[in-house]
Amino acid sequence: MTSDHRPEDTVDRQREIQSEIARADRRDHDGGKGAVQAGARRYPEPPFPEQHQPKPGSEAELDPAPMWDAPFYKGSDKLKDMVALVTGGDSGIGRAVAVLFAREGADVAITHLAEDADADVTRQAVEAEGRRCLVLKGDVTERETCLRHVAATLETLGRLDILVNNAAFQVHASDFEDISPEHFDLTIRTNLHGYFFMAQAAVKHMRPGSAIVNNGSVTGLRGSAGLIDYSMTKGGIHAFTRALSGNLIDRGIRVNCVAPGPVWSPLNPSDRDAEDVAHFGQGSKMGRPAQPEEVAPAFVFLASPHCSSYITGEILPVIGGY
Repeated sequence: MTSDHRPEDTVDRQREIQSEIARADRRDHDGGKGAVQAGARRYPEPPFPEQHQPKPGSEAELDPAPMWDAPFYKGSDKLKDMVALVTGGDSGIGRAVAVLFAREGADVAITHLAEDADADVTRQAVEAEGRRCLVLKGDVTERETCLRHVAATLETLGRLDILVNNAAFQVHASDFEDISPEHFDLTIRTNLHGYFFMAQAAVKHMRPGSAIVNNGSVTGLRGSAGLIDYSMTKGGIHAFTRALSGNLIDRGIRVNCVAPGPVWSPLNPSDRDAEDVAHFGQGSKMGRPAQPEEVAPAFVFLASPHCSSYITGEILPVIGGY
């Protein structure tokens, strides 16, 4: 029995499907999809105004202003009467974490390098949640600073239950050979020495039920051609998290890590060219960077003994989709 179906018919159908998909792809590329909005409120989408800042960057000068106050997030005593120390708590993810920790019932100490105005905004926001806030200024690359910050937290707030290692340094370099020894050393000292020394200073004062939450990065999972030194340190933070969790598990201290993707904070315009900043986060699956308030709940989850008492040594990616 012969069929009336001809090979040419299949070719025509293949080409028709090909043309349909090409038209759909062009429509999507021309703005048919836009950035993904899946939150309680609408978040800014690139392109942003071109802007660049000198290090360490100022949140007050960012346009648009980062969204960190999470007005739809309702606290439920997940961290009631605990004390947290958040490095780099003056801005970005650190500020959002400090505010949500306070909303969950914790007193908070924040550290910053030199951003006095930004740190004062965080202090006011924590106090507006009805909790105490201690602002500490200093360079966490120095072991003595870490020891001093922990001692001040204990003296003023009475205890230490949660450490969030968050302070970071990054500068893009398109050519690997342009990363100077000084550049490399500062990245290592900030992102690894700071985490190590702060944890070492804190753990001797932590009791069972306490938690350390490190801030890692998608670059530590995937690497970044323009952030080779930074990617190295973030991968190191992930390994540090897993190794330290095993060392402290018998003491009842959990150690975990959040690995964010692109987040709109002062770290970016103080790192990239103005033109690159305008398109920051556009390449993510959601087509935009996260806002700090979208990342901070992951830190609450990993810090709270009510939410994550059986979780330690884990890396939690918050990267807007694989």
